Parts: sequence; structure tokens; C-alpha cells
Amino acid sequence: MKASHETMTRPSFLARATALLLVAAASSAGWASPPPADSAGARIATAGTPNGAPACAGCHGARGEGTGAFPHLAGTGAAYLREQLEAFAGGTRKNEIMAPIARALSPEQRTQVADHYAGLSRPAAAPDREARGPADLGAWIATRGRWDDGLPACAQCHGPGGSGVGTSFPPLAGQPAAYLAQQLKAWQAGARPAGPLGLMEAVARKLKDPDIQAVSDYYAGLAAASAAAPMAAGTKGTP
Repeated sequence: MKASHETMTRPSFLARATALLLVAAASSAGWASPPPADSAGARIATAGTPNGAPACAGCHGARGEGTGAFPHLAGTGAAYLREQLEAFAGGTRKNEIMAPIARALSPEQRTQVADHYAGLSRPAAAPDREARGPADLGAWIATRGRWDDGLPACAQCHGPGGSGVGTSFPPLAGQPAAYLAQQLKAWQAGARPAGPLGLMEAVARKLKDPDIQAVSDYYAGLAAASAAAPMAAGTKGTP
């Protein structure tokens, strides 16, 4: 299977990604309603649980906006967030901080906290209107890819400006560069699930260290506009 990932061609990638984008577009037809402030998910996010799971807000911010190298969660799809919690709990996504927290949550609590963050508003990425050339490595990979190496543009799945598409492809704009780089290296190392059709492992393995740093810096540096509607809950996916 991994060998087939390495030989992914432009037509085969586009066929696979198009199918996923159609599902994502369908799931985006309706937006999630903001969760009640006193919901079970909100209580977990702000106060943790009696059996020892700490409050998510301690690392991810009071509004899911992220702090330091911890990613923002607000407006990310519920199915994606739930899938990641399950992967942490089951050990298929490796992380020394998140694994014990996810294991301390019951399946119902994972769903509750995922629904809470999915219902919060997130800032929308401002469009990148600058003229870009191949020398601008991060922007070029993000918006054009490198098809000579079979490397698709990030924007083909994650949307213009890294805004995210449905729940299969989460937003990238404004995420910490260190976090984005860490995830790409985790896919390279097989330390997190490859996602729908194994796309992210195949993409990450085509990136060199300078590519990873450049594209991570690009998305981290994208300006954010004011509030936008949160991603819809629904299909499973990958960041």
C-alpha cells in the first residue's frame, strides 16, 4: 500500500481527492448551531472531568483559539475532532500529552467535547492575493504543489487560504507552525493515521524538511479575518 502512495500520479490523486471533496461539500450544506454554554462538552472543555481529564482550555484556550504550539479547535468538524480523540485513546495517533487525556474520556464524553468545539465560531482565513513564484516555497507548495514530484497543492483539499473544506479537510490557516510541522513529520513516521484513502501519509512523504518548514510557516502566517461559520459535523477526515 505504501508503495502505491509513493507513486501517486496527478490523475489518480485528483480522482481520489475529488470524491472526498464531493462528500465534504455535501456535509457543509448546513452549519452546526452554537453549543449551549452549559453543555456537557462545554463543562469538559472548561473544567475537565471528575475522573481526572484536565480542562481542554488550559492548552487550547478559553474559546478554542489555541495557545502557543497547541492548535486551535474552534470550528473544526466534530467528526474530525472525535476521530482524533479516538486515535489518541487507541494509540494510533502518538502524543504523550493527548493520549492519557483522551483515555480518561469516555466515548460519550469525546463526542460531547468534539461537538462543543465544532459549534464555536472560528476566524476565516483572509485570501492570499499576493503574486507567488516558485522561490516562495511555502506558498507555492500550498497553492500550486509540485507536480513533477507528484505533490499536489494543499489548497486542493484544504481550500483557498487554508480555510478547510467540510470535515474531511480541516482548516490550516493560523495554526501554529510548530504544530503543523510536527503533524507532517508524524505522518512521515507513521505516528498518526493517514486519513481518508491514505492521502496525508502519501503527501507528507514527498516533503523534505525545508518544504515542511516553509509550508508550515506559510499557513501559520496567513492573516485571519473576523468570525466565520463553524465547519459542519459529519464525515470523518484528517488534518
